[in-house]
Amino acid sequence: MSPNPDPPAPPTGFAPEHRTAVAAAEEAGALLRSRFPDGFTARPKGQGGDVVTDLDLQAEQLVVGRIRERFPHDRILAEESGELQGDGGGRTWLVDPLDGSNNVVIGLPVYVVGIALCVDDTPVVGVVHDPMTCRTWSALRGGGAHGPRGRLAAPAGARPLPPAGPLLAWTQGHAVSRDDPAACALKRTLELRCRRLLQLWAPLVAWAMLARGDIDGFVGYRAEAIDLPAGALLAREAGMALRHLDGAEFAGGFSGPDTARSFVAGRPEVLPHLLDLVANSTSSPGTEDTHTAGTAPTGPAARRPSAAGTSPCGPTSGRRPGRPSA
Repeated sequence: MSPNPDPPAPPTGFAPEHRTAVAAAEEAGALLRSRFPDGFTARPKGQGGDVVTDLDLQAEQLVVGRIRERFPHDRILAEESGELQGDGGGRTWLVDPLDGSNNVVIGLPVYVVGIALCVDDTPVVGVVHDPMTCRTWSALRGGGAHGPRGRLAAPAGARPLPPAGPLLAWTQGHAVSRDDPAACALKRTLELRCRRLLQLWAPLVAWAMLARGDIDGFVGYRAEAIDLPAGALLAREAGMALRHLDGAEFAGGFSGPDTARSFVAGRPEVLPHLLDLVANSTSSPGTEDTHTAGTAPTGPAARRPSAAGTSPCGPTSGRRPGRPSA
């Protein structure tokens, strides 16, 4: 039995869209790499301590332009510029041009470019590109997930968890406050029962790590919409299982309220253990999962931070980034 029962399939044949997304992500990655760590400026974004850099804006312009050139009638939701309307055909591109802006600003080499295409709310193409290592991971719905070394797939034999517990990654949405009781209860349970809980400030990096098998699982609480479809599709096509916190099937789409975007993802043999961990945290008020469908957003959700470093792919240039004011 598949770890992820498939919903009704959308139209097939997305190879041209896949090629466009990979090429655009890698071109944007080259731009980001050429100006990290010293060639950009940054400014505050909102009141929650987030930032945006001129690299976000330039990479987004590049990716959106490439998609618009090739598929002029499609709707696009981009992290910084918002919505570009389409012809109503149900195709929506989601563009996260720099997942990890806050990491970049403090000099951490942990950031990626993410692009997805959804038909209605079903992810059909997903691309994650790491500019610092020049590596790309991508997936086509029903066509598997692939990376630099070929196809990604969960190991045939179950890998037992170590006595110290699973190695997990965590993300929470930008709108979730630091003292949110549900998020705090869930994180505390995971931190106590896991070997390590990674908080990378770049969810797409965690999704790629999960798809590669570097970590055992990934837990998200009211996750952001803009990067979710690309990451979820990549993990699903690599053989990982995805569920809501209550164990119901998790599709990984972008529409609806953020309460519908809390998830547990992991290797199929580990997933029951992860769901048990989550269930142990639900005695606190507010930790119950809600995944009622809602109205699709008119623009992307706020971004998360990421990171950067010295690249083996080419030289960096420019000046020190501006630091956001307090």
